[in-house]
Amino acid sequence: AMLTRSSIGVVALLASSVVMLPGVSQAQTRVEEVVVTGQRQAYRSGVPLQSTPQSITVISAETLERVGVTRLTDALDLSASVARQNNFGGLWDSFAIRGFAGDENLPSGYLVNGFNAGRGFGGPRDAAGIERIEILKGPNAALFGRGEPGGSVNLVTKRPAFEAAGTIGVRVGEFDFYRGELDWTGPVVGDRVAVRLVAVYEDAGSFRDTVQSVRRAVYPSVFARLGARTTLTYDLEALRQEIPFDRGVPSINGRLDALPRSRFLGEPGDGPVTADVLGHQLQLQHDISGDWSLLIGASRRDTDLEGFSSEPELAASRQRLFTDGRSLSRQYRFRDYDAEHVVLRAELSGRFMVLGGEHRLLLGADRDAFDNSQFFLRFRPPALSSNPSAQQGYVIDVLTPVYGRFPPPTPPLQTNRLDEQRAWGVYLQDHIRFGDRLEVRLGGRFDDFEQTGTNRATGAVTRFGDTRFSPQVGAVLHLTSGASLYAAYGEGFRQNFGANAAGEPFAPEESRSTEIGLKASWGGLSGNLALFSLQKTNVLASDPSNAGFSLAIGEAESRGVEVDLQGRLPGEIDLWLSWAWVEAEVSKQVIDAGTGLLIRPGDRLINIPEHRASLQLARTLRLAGREAMLGGAVQHSGERLGETGSAFELPAHTLVRLFARWSVTERVEVSAFLDNALDETWYANSYSRLWLQPGAPRTASVGLRYRF
Repeated sequence: AMLTRSSIGVVALLASSVVMLPGVSQAQTRVEEVVVTGQRQAYRSGVPLQSTPQSITVISAETLERVGVTRLTDALDLSASVARQNNFGGLWDSFAIRGFAGDENLPSGYLVNGFNAGRGFGGPRDAAGIERIEILKGPNAALFGRGEPGGSVNLVTKRPAFEAAGTIGVRVGEFDFYRGELDWTGPVVGDRVAVRLVAVYEDAGSFRDTVQSVRRAVYPSVFARLGARTTLTYDLEALRQEIPFDRGVPSINGRLDALPRSRFLGEPGDGPVTADVLGHQLQLQHDISGDWSLLIGASRRDTDLEGFSSEPELAASRQRLFTDGRSLSRQYRFRDYDAEHVVLRAELSGRFMVLGGEHRLLLGADRDAFDNSQFFLRFRPPALSSNPSAQQGYVIDVLTPVYGRFPPPTPPLQTNRLDEQRAWGVYLQDHIRFGDRLEVRLGGRFDDFEQTGTNRATGAVTRFGDTRFSPQVGAVLHLTSGASLYAAYGEGFRQNFGANAAGEPFAPEESRSTEIGLKASWGGLSGNLALFSLQKTNVLASDPSNAGFSLAIGEAESRGVEVDLQGRLPGEIDLWLSWAWVEAEVSKQVIDAGTGLLIRPGDRLINIPEHRASLQLARTLRLAGREAMLGGAVQHSGERLGETGSAFELPAHTLVRLFARWSVTERVEVSAFLDNALDETWYANSYSRLWLQPGAPRTASVGLRYRF
C-alpha cells in the first residue's frame, strides 16, 4: 500500500500552495507554545530526566529551526555521540550512536512517538513536523526490545492544539534551493477534537553536477477527547522523494582532492530513485485514576524505493581506475525494495507506595511484524584480466566525464528475496525512589521472535526462531538538589537478516552496555558527563571459504566519554555544547562482508571519529524595537576510518554556521543562514575509497515567515 498517484497529487497541491517556513521563528515558537492536550509517551513512567539512570539529549524544534535544519541527519550532528554512516547514495538515514551502527545494508532504525518506524526505505527523514528529537543513549533493550546498544533515537511529532494558530513561509538558497512549509493547528469540534497539518514542498538543486531532488510531504494529526479520562490521537505520514543515486567521488592514488567535489560520476539518464512512505499511528489513552493509565497503540508504515543507478565497482580486479587513474569502471543496478512494518502495543503505567518506597511501574506487551522485500538487478564489469573494452567495463572518464557515452548494460538478477520477521515481547520496569537520595531502576524484557527468508529465485526457504531476555538495572544517587550520580547496565540483541552459505539463518547480534555518569544543573544551565563501555558479538563478516556469503562471527567494542551542556548564559545568550571521545574497534579477526578485506583486532570501526564536538551560541536582542537573534555554531569531527580493513582515512573537518532572524512586524519574520561559512572541504561519510560523500561548500539561504 504505497503512496498512490492521487495521494501524491494531494500532497503536491497542499504543499505547493504554500510558501515556506524558514529556519527559525518566533511565530513557530508561538505555535508550539499553544497549550496542547496530548498523551504520555510509551515506554515512559513520568520520571524526570534528573532521576533517569542514563544520558538523554533532547533537541527541540526551536533549536532545529534556529539553525535552519531540514533533515534528521543534520539534526543529529548536534549531538557529538552520533556519527554519520554510509547513507546509501543519499537515499536513507544511517548513523551510529556511541560508535555502533546497525546493519549497513539497511537504514538506521529510529522511533516515532515510541513506535519502531525507521526500518523501511522511505528516504531521508525530513525535520518538518518534529516537536523534538530524543537521543536515548545507553541500554534501552529492556523496554524497546531489538536495537543497538549505543542508544535509540525517538522523534516526537507535533500534535494538535485547541487554539487556532499557524505559520507559512518560504526559503530560498544557493544551488537552486526552494522550500515551502505550512504548519497550522486548531479545533474542529469545540474543545473535543483538534487537528494539525504540517506540509512540505521542496525542489532543490545541489552543488553536485546534474543532481536535483524533489520532496513532497504532509503530516496531518488529530487529537480527540472521547471522555473525561479517554483520549485518541491519529498521525499520518505521507511522503514522496525523488533523489538521484549518488555515490560521491573516488580518491585517486590516495588523493581525496584529485577531483572537484561537484563531480557526479553516475548517469543523469538513470533518473531519480523514488522513495514513497505511507504511515499511520493510532493511540488510545485511558486514565484509570490519577496514578494509573492505560495506553494502547497501533502503527503501520509502508515504504518503497525504486530506481536505476550507475556506481563505481569496488573490486580491484575489475576496476580500471586503479591502473590508469582516470577510467572508472562502474556497475549498473536496478532496485525495487519494499517494506511493510506493523506494530501493536499495550502498556499499563502507575505509581504506588510499598514499604516506604515510591514505585513507578511500567508493564507492557507489543507485537512487531516486518516484511523486507528486495528485488535487485546488477551488472558488474568483467575482470581486467579479460582486457575488456571501455564499453564492456561501463567506464566513465573521471577527469573529463561524458554522460551517456555508452548505453546502459542489461543487469542480470542478483537478489529476489523476502525476509519476514515476527516478534512479540513483554516488558516490566520498576523505578523505585527511596527517600530524597536514592532511586533504583529494575527492568527486563522477554522477546520471542522468528524469521523466515524466502529466496524467490530458487524457492529456498530458511527459518530461524529464538527467545531472548534483556535485563537492565540502574541507580541514581542525588548528591544535592541539582547534582546526581548514576550507573546503569543492560543487555540487548538485534536480529540479523539473511543466511550463510549452508542456507542457515544468522544468529542475532548480542550486546552488553555499561554506563556511569554525573548530572548537574545550576543557574540556567544543565549538563551531563557520562563514561560508557559497549560490547557486541555475532557481527556479520565475510565467509573466507564461500565468496559472497557471510558468517555471524564478528566482535566489536566501544568505550568513551561524553559531555553535554545546554542552557542560558548571562547576557541572554543560549548555549549548546556537546563533546564526545569514542574509541570503537574490532575485537576479533574477521574478513569484512562488503569489501573482503582482512579486519584485525584493534582496527577502528568505519566512520567513527575519536573526537566530535558541537558548540552553538545564540543571543537575543532588540533591533528597531523588535526582537532579533544572532548566532553561530561550530561542529568538529576528527579523522575517521574511511574503508574497513585498510588504513584509508577521511580527514578531520571543522564547519562554521552563522544564522540570524528578525521579527519585522508582529506577524512577519525574516531569517538568514550561512552554512560552512569558511568553505571547508569535508567528507560526510564513506564506504570505501571509491565511495566518498563530499560535504556541501559554503551555502547561503534566506527565509520569510508569516504567522496567522
